[in-house]
Amino acid sequence: MRSANLLNDFAFKYVFGEDCKEANDALKSLLTVFLERKVHHVVVKNPRLDLLVEFDDRTMVDLEMQLRQTQDHLPIRFSYYLARLHSSQELEGKYYGELKETIVLVFFNVNLIDNNRMCNTFTLKNEDGLSFVKETEDRMKIRTVEMAKLDVNKPLKEMNEQEKMIYYFLNCHKGMDDSKIKVMIESDGVIQMLEKRVETISDDGWKKIIEDFRKLHENEERMERQLEEAHKAQEEAKKALQEANKLSQEADKKVEEANKQVKQMVRKMYEDGFSLDQISEYCSLNVDEIQVLIKS
Repeated sequence: MRSANLLNDFAFKYVFGEDCKEANDALKSLLTVFLERKVHHVVVKNPRLDLLVEFDDRTMVDLEMQLRQTQDHLPIRFSYYLARLHSSQELEGKYYGELKETIVLVFFNVNLIDNNRMCNTFTLKNEDGLSFVKETEDRMKIRTVEMAKLDVNKPLKEMNEQEKMIYYFLNCHKGMDDSKIKVMIESDGVIQMLEKRVETISDDGWKKIIEDFRKLHENEERMERQLEEAHKAQEEAKKALQEANKLSQEADKKVEEANKQVKQMVRKMYEDGFSLDQISEYCSLNVDEIQVLIKS
C-alpha cells in the first residue's frame, strides 16, 4: 500500500493542477465527468492556492477538495467563493449579458445535502423551484460531489463514470491491493491517466505534501482562532458600548430629574419671598442662572 492519497488537498492539486500535459489531460477528464460537458481546453490559473480553471469559452471553475470540517459553515463559505469568482470578471465598458459562467465544484467526504444524489447543482431559484433566469443564461452554479454517498460495495460493472472516479479518489492509496482499483487501472483509460499522475508522487514528495498540508491547516486553524477571538472581542465591545449607552441614558435622566427639582425649588423660594442673593447662596447658582430658571 502506497502513501499517496488523493483526498489530501495538496495531492489533489498536484495531480490535477501541475503545469504539464499529463495533469492537464487528467483535469479535463475530471471536469468532463463531473460537469457533464465536453472539455477541450483548460488553463489552470493558480494551482498553489485554489485550483482555479478557465475553459476555452472563458467559463471559470473553482475546484475544491474539502475534507476537513472547519468551524465556519461550509455551504456559506462556498457561496462566498462563487460570488467572489463571479464578481472577479472585468465588466467595465461591457454589457451584463457578456458575463461568463462561473462554477464552484466542491468534493466533500461528508453528507451535507439531504437527498440520495451524490452530485447536486445549485442555482438561483425561488421557493417553488422557479429559476430566476433562463436555464441557458444561469451563469452562477455550485456543483457539489458528496463522496461519502458512494456505495463502495456496488459492483464495478454497475458504476457510472462519476462513481468510478470517486471510488478511485477514496481508495487510490491502496493501489493494486484493491481489486476494483486493479481492474480499473487495467481497463479504464481515465483511471489509467490518474494512476500515472499519482505514481509520480514519490515517498519523499508525499512527505513534503503532508508537511505543506500540515502547515496550511495550522495556518487555517490559527486564522480561525484569531477570527473567533476578534469576533468575541467585537461582541464584548458591542456589549460594553450598549452598557455604557444604557448608563449614559440613566445618568442623563437623573441629571434631568435633578435639574427639574432645582428649578421647582428655586421657584418655590422666589415665591416665598427669598431674594435672588439668598437663593444664589443656598443653591450655589449665580443670579443670572436663577433668573433663567424663574422665567422658564
